[in-house]
Amino acid sequence: MSHHLTLKQIDPVTPDTHHLIFDRPEDFDFTPGQGVELHLQKDGWEEEGRPFTPVTLPHEPTLEFVIKSYPDHHGVTEQIAEMKPGDEVEMKGPFGAISDQGPGVFIAGGAGITPMIAVLRKQLHENGTLEGSTLLFANKTEADIIWRDYFESMTGLRTAFVVDESSGDVPEGRLDRDFLDRFVGSDSRCYLCGPPPMMDAVRTALHDLGVEDSRIVEEKF
Repeated sequence: MSHHLTLKQIDPVTPDTHHLIFDRPEDFDFTPGQGVELHLQKDGWEEEGRPFTPVTLPHEPTLEFVIKSYPDHHGVTEQIAEMKPGDEVEMKGPFGAISDQGPGVFIAGGAGITPMIAVLRKQLHENGTLEGSTLLFANKTEADIIWRDYFESMTGLRTAFVVDESSGDVPEGRLDRDFLDRFVGSDSRCYLCGPPPMMDAVRTALHDLGVEDSRIVEEKF
């Protein structure tokens, strides 16, 4: 099923990431963590659909996205960064394998944080706390961290950020075995999303730590 959405508001989140707000169609339902495909209703771009994940919950009146742009690619995300209120998109979906499986270790790289936002918000909405959950979030620089203050304010959530290039209070580091070993046990439920090479490396590290595939919640490509 497809829906047409009209952009209500767009705001910067990081130097290359934007928060987009649409009205949610009344007949659209989804599970937090699922994605949709957006098609810009702009000459020459209507057929160029790309997957994105709503960061809002199904009961909320708006449908919101946090989308990272890649200007060097001269593609859809570059065009999204230039959108203005009143612009339209066609939305198809939902789809996806990430869903709320209970408290766990949320391991994200860059824009891979977006499906986890909805799952964390769902858990907090239902339980009033995120006690028992940890967010491990890797980015290139401190300025690239999406909604850092928001995550740090979520009741009960333990957070740890690492960056490739440190210029502040966030340490340089990688989501490697030694780092993960500080937060992950063999019985941990692990949510995983990010660039494919990062996901491959983290999955291998999790296996080394005794985490079985059945305990890893990730998108299936």
